[in-house]
Amino acid sequence: MSTLTTASARRKRWGEALTGYLFISPWLFVFFTFIIFSIGWAIYLSFTRYNLLRPPEWWGLEGYQRVLGDELFLQKALPNTFKYVLIVVPLQTIVSLVLAFAMDQQLRFRRLFRTLFYLPSVTSSVVISLIFVWLFAARGVVNQIVGLNWDWLGQPQTAFYVIMGMNVFTTSGTLMLIFLAGLQDISAAIYEAAAIDGASKIQQFFYVTIPLMRPVIFFVVTVGVIGCFQVFDQLYVMTQGGPLDSTTTITYLIYKWAFRDTTIKMGQASALAIILTLIILAITLLQRRVIEGSGSANA
Repeated sequence: MSTLTTASARRKRWGEALTGYLFISPWLFVFFTFIIFSIGWAIYLSFTRYNLLRPPEWWGLEGYQRVLGDELFLQKALPNTFKYVLIVVPLQTIVSLVLAFAMDQQLRFRRLFRTLFYLPSVTSSVVISLIFVWLFAARGVVNQIVGLNWDWLGQPQTAFYVIMGMNVFTTSGTLMLIFLAGLQDISAAIYEAAAIDGASKIQQFFYVTIPLMRPVIFFVVTVGVIGCFQVFDQLYVMTQGGPLDSTTTITYLIYKWAFRDTTIKMGQASALAIILTLIILAITLLQRRVIEGSGSANA
């Protein structure tokens, strides 16, 4: 009887496991096809010479050497990308945190303001980009307000900063909701205890709120860094990497090499994509050490 019972229990477990895998099989198909296979194929292409017309030709590390020796990558795309990250990530983090604190207060029409702040985040980035192109055109609304005739997106001095401002505007709403959820998860009793001990509002912010919000801050900064390194659609719609490559980033250079150059460099573009992935991974690990600190595991 015990042998039959064990065999029956084993068949039941196998049946449950099979049922579970059948339910998640659509997701597994998408995961292995569009993520695992795509990553593997990109890694393979990074070691080949490939122009989409002939079969890939193996050339080892030549693609990586050409990327690391390319002037457009070293002098424009790489500095522009880090400049974008270093400016946009702190700005969108600070703006979203301030908005979250404001929306956490007992304000009239608080729900309406939350909706208004969040609306740009759910609007198509292409639509927002076209609106900003219209706003900052030479005869656009901004110039009519300030009394100038300046082509903001046509000048290397200002084009990138317009795109930065637009991205801070569109992403702050989503990050605000994340911060707001973290703030509302902090018990009011903690603030009451700090107030009884004589802590001011500023001291409560730095010694209560910030330490308890470390996991949320890490998540927001991580999402922001990854998103900024991958910025593309706004650049494509608004400037296409110009003027004078002043808005060319790593992701736009990948697209340019893969599809826009007269000589398609799919292998070289794949190598640059792998390099970008490694950069994002390294910075994410670094910022985890900086933001969460040694006590993050106990937070």
